[in-house]
Amino acid sequence: MIFLKFEEILELAERFEEKVINFRHDFHAHPELSWEEERTSKIIEQVLRELGFDGVRRGFGGTESGVVGDIAGRKEFPIVALRADIDALPIEEEADVQCKSRNKGVMHACGHDAHAAILLGVAHVLASLRDKLPCKVRLIFQPAEESGVKSGARKLINEGVLDGVEAIWGLHVWSPLPAGTVGYRSGPIMASSDIWEVEVKGKGGHSSRPHEAKDPTITAANIIMSVQTIISRELDPLETAVLSIGKLESGSAPNIIPDKAFIQGSIRTTNSKVRDGLPEKIERIAKGIGSALRCEVKTNYVPVYPVTVNDPSMIETLKEVASIMFGDKSLVEIPITMGSEDFSFYQQKVPGAIFFLGIADSQKGTDAEHHNPMFKTNDEVLKKGVALLAALAMEGTKRSDR
Repeated sequence: MIFLKFEEILELAERFEEKVINFRHDFHAHPELSWEEERTSKIIEQVLRELGFDGVRRGFGGTESGVVGDIAGRKEFPIVALRADIDALPIEEEADVQCKSRNKGVMHACGHDAHAAILLGVAHVLASLRDKLPCKVRLIFQPAEESGVKSGARKLINEGVLDGVEAIWGLHVWSPLPAGTVGYRSGPIMASSDIWEVEVKGKGGHSSRPHEAKDPTITAANIIMSVQTIISRELDPLETAVLSIGKLESGSAPNIIPDKAFIQGSIRTTNSKVRDGLPEKIERIAKGIGSALRCEVKTNYVPVYPVTVNDPSMIETLKEVASIMFGDKSLVEIPITMGSEDFSFYQQKVPGAIFFLGIADSQKGTDAEHHNPMFKTNDEVLKKGVALLAALAMEGTKRSDR
């Protein structure tokens, strides 16, 4: 059963559309890298305070980046949270857009400018519906989603942003989907992403006398080839995993056998149990090869982002709400993507769901890949994101009244 007359939310999203687009254009023209989002955060803080949000806080992780604010309802607890990431990427923008980046070498190439603008639109909608809120809604404008091991989500959680929160929603604009469609998936929707490293120590020598050396390069090459068998021979063929080599360092001249080599790569999977077993598998293979080829081997496994796993009941709510607001044809069940998201850290603490809002329109050029210098966001879909997130917040809090 749906509790809310969504027409009012749709009307408010329409009313605030121009404001949301202006926010998006301003953020896009002034992109800021992870943990440097001070200007963006100051604007967000000012808007939330002007709208009468409670407990507004700016600054996390020892920086001036990130903003959290609450809007009170009839009950203090539980709280439903909505999260938007706000950081940009170190990419030089090549797209010809009116609001082109003014910061050289920095660009909103993943749509986080749209996420921030949409959530500010939601803030305006919820402020207009303040008297109808059954309980508190928390808006989380998160810095540093793109920063990997320095994840903004992890730091914000450690600093209490989920205190009292019962459930959390996230939205991501998505260029692989047609404009205006809502992409969803229950259970795993995005992969984990971790870093693996291998240090190989051998004995250097002259290339004319290889028998006197212990060649770390040959050892590293064998390790690179053999760790691929983790995917092909140690995992269930029905499981999904990707192991890649991103960096190989060894040697300084063609006629010198070096004494060290270094390998660094990434590994992804959509199964948390598979992920837990990967460090041992890499270490066993690497050290075994090192022993066989007379080299010392050290391995290091750096967990970065967990698997992003959507709460099934929340996805059912999403489908119900989106279907009523925009029709069944707006919904698209999407396959798992091997990209990753630090939204997964929130989901480890409370039930959560992230969904995709399609922006692709070849006529507008909004179908370029994310993290691409030609990436563009489609302003026409922003109001749909505002309406849907606002409705989910209202619906989520109302269901807590049962």
